[in-house]
Amino acid sequence: MIVLVGVLADPGMLAALDVTGTAVTVAGCLSGGARAGLDRDGWPTLRDGTGQIAGIATTMTPALRRYADVMGLEPVAWDGVSLLGVGLQGTGGDDAPAQPALAAQIAAEILDAAPDMEADLLARRLPMIGIWAASRLRARAMPASGQGIVPLRDATAVRTLRRDQLFAGYFAVERLELTHALHQGGQSGPMMREAFLMGDAAVLLPWDPVRDRVLVIEQFRLAPALRGDPQPWLLEPIAGRVDAGETPEAAILREAREEADLTIDRLIPAFHAYPSPGAVCEFLYQYVGIADLPDGRAGIHGLDGEAEDIRGHLMARSDLSAMVDAGRITNGPLAMLSLWLDARADRLRGEPARG
Repeated sequence: MIVLVGVLADPGMLAALDVTGTAVTVAGCLSGGARAGLDRDGWPTLRDGTGQIAGIATTMTPALRRYADVMGLEPVAWDGVSLLGVGLQGTGGDDAPAQPALAAQIAAEILDAAPDMEADLLARRLPMIGIWAASRLRARAMPASGQGIVPLRDATAVRTLRRDQLFAGYFAVERLELTHALHQGGQSGPMMREAFLMGDAAVLLPWDPVRDRVLVIEQFRLAPALRGDPQPWLLEPIAGRVDAGETPEAAILREAREEADLTIDRLIPAFHAYPSPGAVCEFLYQYVGIADLPDGRAGIHGLDGEAEDIRGHLMARSDLSAMVDAGRITNGPLAMLSLWLDARADRLRGEPARG
């Protein structure tokens, strides 16, 4: 028998792991664990105390064993029982609330991987698995798009007949055999579709409304190079993935610091959209950020650990607009944010500052 504690005892996690058991309590306390189920080192630690730890007594199943291997968990002897869901001494993070819904979705993604995919590979992919899991949760919570024009169909409108993961590295590629509802009624015949799994990202165009200038960044991009574009160094907005447990707003403020050493005074939501929904599973949260951009504010930044080599450029907003009009901006989000800001700059400049 083992006793699941912490986030592993959450009903949603039990469902994801397909585990049942009996509610029990164990003497002691848990410390930390804010990122339990999100990171391998995010689990809480045990400490003596007068409290009681709620848990679920169950048996180790193959699915639970696979999950534990991926997450680096081993049963820990405590108060005469074996506990699962705690880390080694010195790990556990802070005492902020855990995120059981996200942890359960990550568990579901792990157990949905091909049975022959090694636990070590899944463990290395855990950051991207977390990004993808969080993306799926945000998608479920979104209001339906196309309101008033596109009817909202039920869950049977798309039927997956088979799903295979063809590749799993930093990103992943999946092939699905599916059918979907037809406009004239009925269901389509089976079809094969492939998709590139990336997860959500956040995008930012910093703007100084006093000087009416913007900051854009320049970096090498593999896709244009592979296409044969003679200029694979693109002008872009600041951008990056929304990490597991992070909000899009927190992600883009972090990226502004990492990619431009920039503090944003006010974040203005622009529009959020799929950039290429035919095959790319990416959703962009796009913002304009009010910032102080004096002369000399641009520089060369980026994280060494991510092999980033990013140069900032200051330019008048009108100069960026002219480049967009002339077709000299080939990064779609930058062009769209420039057009969005041009249409609203006067109104935004007149709005009172908000915290």
